[in-house]
Amino acid sequence: METTVAKDAIKGGEFLIRETEADEIFIPEEFSEEQKMMAEATRDFIEKEIKPNVDRMDSLEEGFMPGVMEKAGELGLLGISIPEQYGGLGMSFNTSMLIADIISSGGSFSTAYGAHTGIATLPILYYGTEEQKNKYLPKLASGEWKGAYCLTEPDAGSDANSGKTKAVLSPDGKHYLITGQKMWISNGGFANLFIVFAKIGDDKNLTAFLVERTFGGITMNEEEKKLGIKGSSTRQIFFNDCPVPVENMLSDRENGFKIAVNILNIGRIKLAAGVIGGCKDVATMSTQYANDRKQFGVSISSFGAIQHKLAEMAVKTYAIESACYRAGQNIDDKITDLIANGMPENEAKLKGVEQFAIECAILKVHGSEVLDFVVDEGVQVYGGMGFSEEAPMARAYRDARITRIYEGTNEINRMLLVGMVLKRAMKGELDILQPAMAVAKELTSVPSFASPDLTKPFAEEKEILKNLKKAILMVAGKAAQTFGPKLNDEQEILMCIADMMIEVYVAESTLLRTEKLVSKTGESANALQAKLARVYLAEAVEKVNSAGKEAIAGFVKGDEQKVMLMGMKRFTKMSPVNTIQLRREIASVMIEKSGYPLA
Repeated sequence: METTVAKDAIKGGEFLIRETEADEIFIPEEFSEEQKMMAEATRDFIEKEIKPNVDRMDSLEEGFMPGVMEKAGELGLLGISIPEQYGGLGMSFNTSMLIADIISSGGSFSTAYGAHTGIATLPILYYGTEEQKNKYLPKLASGEWKGAYCLTEPDAGSDANSGKTKAVLSPDGKHYLITGQKMWISNGGFANLFIVFAKIGDDKNLTAFLVERTFGGITMNEEEKKLGIKGSSTRQIFFNDCPVPVENMLSDRENGFKIAVNILNIGRIKLAAGVIGGCKDVATMSTQYANDRKQFGVSISSFGAIQHKLAEMAVKTYAIESACYRAGQNIDDKITDLIANGMPENEAKLKGVEQFAIECAILKVHGSEVLDFVVDEGVQVYGGMGFSEEAPMARAYRDARITRIYEGTNEINRMLLVGMVLKRAMKGELDILQPAMAVAKELTSVPSFASPDLTKPFAEEKEILKNLKKAILMVAGKAAQTFGPKLNDEQEILMCIADMMIEVYVAESTLLRTEKLVSKTGESANALQAKLARVYLAEAVEKVNSAGKEAIAGFVKGDEQKVMLMGMKRFTKMSPVNTIQLRREIASVMIEKSGYPLA
């Protein structure tokens, strides 16, 4: 796999103020043969072990999920990110994204897999002592042991640090006695190892502990009856003076909240990758059904309204895939750079993800909402059969809904990503101020009528992206100036700005991927990709315009409002695109291939 480290490597959030070239980003078409082979083995596993057994899985058949987890461990799928010295494969971050992508079509298994390999394993890898890593990681990598993560409490969800679970040092100083209640614990019913967050004494912040199921003092409720991911074990767990050896404290006292935040960054981008395979599956099933289903004597895939739905599934799936692997490789490149400059590997991995925490939040929101859109349209294409448990859409629809909630709700992530940009700007890590001032000055100047160099591929589209970034800087800059530190309280404004940022990042990623493909194999070979990118950009422009106008109307008045609305009109100007025809052409390829158009 070729590297994409630039001489002046991009920082997290810097896409807002920096023009990225196509040759600076990684695209999924560049995965190595080794990575493709790993993906194919994963795909075979899902097709053989999971999809034929979804009813067994969703009925919570005793022993089924632990059994397939063990089979996944035998294939190495549970140890993708774990170094070889601890029994894993030691593969790159983007490879772990690829495997999450493929596994996402496995329904409830993807939740069990994600909880085990992510939040239940990575804290040990990144924060554990050598003794802890040697003791637990090989068992987790092989599937001999299964892991769970105990953070959420009845009164501590988004505000995780307010948890009431307590850890009290025993009189002999050898154990911490943990008492408290945890809820929504994925893998709780069969996990051998729990990462439990509790507070010691009057500590302000949580501390993390490694708790084995056999330690004692652990009870749990029956399995939760959930809307979706029914095959995923989800329990409330109670700790009553559970004795945990002092050496099983994970990292330092009061470092638990930091662990939780950093691991959530990884979980967010992995969740985004973990919708791609599911989106492709639903697009394929919907196309096949539309080809087979006859009404008025013809296949419903011949109807324009159905073609619109199929094409939109492909457009949005192509877009989230483009953005995910761009960010995933940025993280890999940052990790490589930090290690090369002397930082210990585990610290570098955490810092690499932390650097792109803004993009992680963007992708979590966008990916989960793309999946929800795709499954919803899948139900609609199936019509009455979409509402039947006899067809696959009902399960897909139910399973998708959780993605907008876990790893931080989409509302929390929207506000978080804007806050991170502003915080980095205040620290001088992102030079947002100068570009924002330049945009403010441009509002009162004569517009430039210079035309982009149309001899260059996608020159017009890239000029549109530049202007969309100006729209964000205009609105965000004025909001920061108006509200100052109180901007955090203006949640509706923050969410509008977040929506603008999300659309620009994803549209740019999609366009850059397509440009890079064209540079490699030519325009004719990538005509479909160009159509997908142009439809997405046209839709992104409308969304940025709508969110920007809503924000401006929410806090700017009088002549200044008029000036900003004129600026919004200028910065979101785009020649009309015949998206109807482009969607028809995209759908035509899907109908011919009877599935998602890009294998």
